[in-house]
Amino acid sequence: MIGLVAAAVAVVLCLGFGCVGLVVYYMRLGNDSGSASSAGTETPPGSEPGSGSRTASARCAGSTTPAHAGTKVVGLPDFDGAPQTGIATMRLSTNLGRISIAMDRARTPCTVASFQHLAERKFFDGSRCHRLVTEGIFVLQCGDPSGTGMGGPDYKFADENLTGARYERGVVAMANTGEPGTNGSQFFIIFQESSSGLQPLYTPFGTVGTGLDVVDRVAAGGHDNSIAAGGGVPKVGITIETVSVN
Repeated sequence: MIGLVAAAVAVVLCLGFGCVGLVVYYMRLGNDSGSASSAGTETPPGSEPGSGSRTASARCAGSTTPAHAGTKVVGLPDFDGAPQTGIATMRLSTNLGRISIAMDRARTPCTVASFQHLAERKFFDGSRCHRLVTEGIFVLQCGDPSGTGMGGPDYKFADENLTGARYERGVVAMANTGEPGTNGSQFFIIFQESSSGLQPLYTPFGTVGTGLDVVDRVAAGGHDNSIAAGGGVPKVGITIETVSVN
């Protein structure tokens, strides 16, 4: 879950599970589960042994994680067979409209492989974007089937594309636990330029092609201040109905 705590001098951002340093606020953008993935223990199609489960991947430092209350079991993606060329498009169908995200397989092959794996298993279907932050950083965070900020898959994988990373309007990046190599399923969409103050700790894997107006609509509605660390649940609710990657 994204966490954002206002403090006097520094901003630490923890996304998905983690933290980042900024100046002005103390922020946390990440899964509040710490290093744990989280969200029910249901087993979706394709996660049975021999279908979705794999051994640890050296290439993407992919490895399974212990199941917790928020874990959705899907098994490891085929990281070792992930294509490394071409542009993949992730299409999010939401209750407010469609959002398309262009992803460069050459820069983030592991991240793209993960999203394709999760999309094929309908991991995101019916999940709401659980957090909006409009102070200090400007992001909408999604990707947790539990809707609590504590959820994720039963695996983690390495960071990518951090050298020279820029977090500008329209950029989509992975949330993490605040530790390297703890990417799962949660991601955030930046809707305002000042979020470029983020440090290069979160894998930037895509750029919104269409649908940024959908995010703007959610951002304009504000949040309910329900998250003690900062931000809250969007007042204009947005739910991911289906996801495809091709």
